[in-house]
Amino acid sequence: MSYQSGTDSDANRLAQTIGSNIQKITQHTAEIQRIVNQLGTPQDSAELRQQLLQKQQNANRLAKETDRYMKEFGSLPPRAEQRQRKIQKDRLVGDFSNALAAFQKIQRQAAQKEKEFVARVRASSRVSGGLPDDGGLLSYESESQPQAQVQDDAIREEDLVLIKERETSIRQLESDIIGINEIFKDLGMMVHEQGDTIDSIEANVETAEIHVQSASRQLTRAAEYQSKSRKKICILIVVLSVLAVVIGLIIWGTLKN
Repeated sequence: MSYQSGTDSDANRLAQTIGSNIQKITQHTAEIQRIVNQLGTPQDSAELRQQLLQKQQNANRLAKETDRYMKEFGSLPPRAEQRQRKIQKDRLVGDFSNALAAFQKIQRQAAQKEKEFVARVRASSRVSGGLPDDGGLLSYESESQPQAQVQDDAIREEDLVLIKERETSIRQLESDIIGINEIFKDLGMMVHEQGDTIDSIEANVETAEIHVQSASRQLTRAAEYQSKSRKKICILIVVLSVLAVVIGLIIWGTLKN
């Protein structure tokens, strides 16, 4: 989908697409919140976590797609109604930012719950070392970890699998959170650039108005000068006509005598 011609219809269709994506992100966020609330409860299951992963992926895809559309909206060729378009874009940026903030918040909650789950599994399996107090991730490399790090009760295989799965999920969540931060930076940059564009357009409009006003004054002066010239010519014609009549009368009188 591309809207590079910059017509009103293109801008409106692009804005509608962005608005629709924002609504979808908001809906996914609400569904993710519902699932996250069930993590660690009797309702928790592999199927539930699969649903969570799918909705997170869909929301991230929509966020990246909307970010691309926002950039395309900002790059549309300037038109006479640029001020109105800026107002429309500012509204979309605000709505998109709010949706992203809510999505990022629930992503952090999901990551925290995953870390708590890993901590519980570690405790129940009597894993030494494990996650540090600051919430860092476990690293299980069988060839590099000395046997002395594992207590007499070895980590149960099923617990080790669960821990690795959760660690992968945590890494993905943290990567997604960083990705959302990058989108926030893009939005801030777009707003700044759009403001510069509007200022430049308004400056050009003001300059054009000054030129028009100057040209109008010059035309007025020219018209006044032309009007005065016409009056002078008319007076001269009248004077010459009167002189011609007087001279004609004098000659006629002379000839008659």
